[in-house]
Amino acid sequence: MTTETLKPLETGARTPTPDQAAQQAASAAMVEHAAEEVETLHASVRAGTVAQIVIAIIAMIGLIYLLKLVLVTTLASMLLAYVLEPAVTGMARLRIPRSIGALVVVTVFLVVALGLTYFSYNRALDFADELPQYSATFRETIASIRSKADKLAEQASSVVETKSRQKPIPVRIEQPQGLTRVISENSGTILDMFMAVGFVPFLVYFMLASKDHVHVTTVRLFPKEHRLLAHRTVGKISGMIRSYILANVVVGLANALVCGVVFWYLGIQYFYFVGAISGFATLIPYLGMFLALLPPLASGMGTLHKTGLLTVLVTVVGMHAVTMNLVYPKVIGARLKLNPLAVSLSLLFWSWIWGAPGLILAIPLLGALKIVCDHIDSLQALGCWLGDSIRAS
Repeated sequence: MTTETLKPLETGARTPTPDQAAQQAASAAMVEHAAEEVETLHASVRAGTVAQIVIAIIAMIGLIYLLKLVLVTTLASMLLAYVLEPAVTGMARLRIPRSIGALVVVTVFLVVALGLTYFSYNRALDFADELPQYSATFRETIASIRSKADKLAEQASSVVETKSRQKPIPVRIEQPQGLTRVISENSGTILDMFMAVGFVPFLVYFMLASKDHVHVTTVRLFPKEHRLLAHRTVGKISGMIRSYILANVVVGLANALVCGVVFWYLGIQYFYFVGAISGFATLIPYLGMFLALLPPLASGMGTLHKTGLLTVLVTVVGMHAVTMNLVYPKVIGARLKLNPLAVSLSLLFWSWIWGAPGLILAIPLLGALKIVCDHIDSLQALGCWLGDSIRAS
């Protein structure tokens, strides 16, 4: 048999039969259908995962809001414990047990805080007693503003002629609420606030006395291969919070000293008391400038004139601008660099959730979140977004 005779046989052997072709087509269709089902299943899993994440975030926000009193009290106690920790550590170097050192430090802090509260309360009472002396000046200022407003209203009414008379609007006069009624209506909130304040000294004491135990046991909550990373993360968070608080205290004292000197030169009564309030109020983001202006303007109502008012305005606004734009980046920026947009969003979120305490705790919480994200590979992109620098990918 020749080669030419074998070629048709080989070709015929390689050509599939109609049944085999149908089976191959059916197999290809089944594979394509299975691939589509797998892709649909993956899409459903991804959609379900996103939905679960959204639900978990909403549930977490609700839980944070419901546990406002507990979380704010705990976090405030932690911040205070970080402030008092150097004193306890110094006493421990003198071979004084941490429990005794923590008790001494917390007791001294309570005595100083009560003394400052008593002093501030007496100064506030004296200021309230002398406030009626400035009522005449205040009435004259209000009368001047009202007369100018009436003139503008008369001029506007002369230009615009009304064709129809408007119906008189009924005026309802309500008696101001008394102090007893205010206390009775807000007794639950006041009781919760006093209860939270009463827990703070005990929480601070136990945090200081059992610092080493809490630190070690917290690190041991993580697997062995991640404990070193957890130790570094906790250490960086501790250093960041301590630097943030101490920097605020130092800057607040410096601002209070400058405000006190300026207010003394202007002849404002109780300049030391008003200067301390304004100095520390300038540290509050955004609202601090307005809160710092109220005490000197109210105290100097009868003594300040145009030059004095302008001096107070320039001093407070200038110190707030310098503190927020120059001092904060220099003091805290070396350890913690945050994106201004992230800071603004954090202040907005925590003030919405917790109110005024949220403005104080927003930046430390954001800084701690950034440090955690920087030490987790899957969250480093979020940590980069929270920061003010771009890392090379």
